[in-house]
Amino acid sequence: MAMSMLLALALLQAEPSIEGRWRSPGGNSIIDVAPCGEAFCGTVAWASEKAKQDTRKGTEQLIGTQLLTGIRETKPGRWQGRIFLPDRNMRATAKLQLIAPDLLKVSGCAARILCSSQIWRRYDEPLPE
Repeated sequence: MAMSMLLALALLQAEPSIEGRWRSPGGNSIIDVAPCGEAFCGTVAWASEKAKQDTRKGTEQLIGTQLLTGIRETKPGRWQGRIFLPDRNMRATAKLQLIAPDLLKVSGCAARILCSSQIWRRYDEPLPE
């Protein structure tokens, strides 16, 4: 009984993580976020045909492309690093914020004037065909 209570308490106190699979808005891509070295990286695990077409000028092979690099936690629930925008063929500063256990706000800014944000949803299902 005491052991199960300790385990439950440890799970409640566990720090939220960005590790896992995330689906972009509109469901056009699924990104695997995992540790790489001393940081996190995010790699495209699946993309719709539309997403593949939209990014042809930035990258020939969208699946397998690393979108997030050097992502490090700056404070609880917030991370920072770099993001690759394949449709624009550019890299930008990335800020990630876990706004709920299954919602990740991903923001990117290039040259401090080209900024945008998206909300990614945690994806716990098998990859689509």
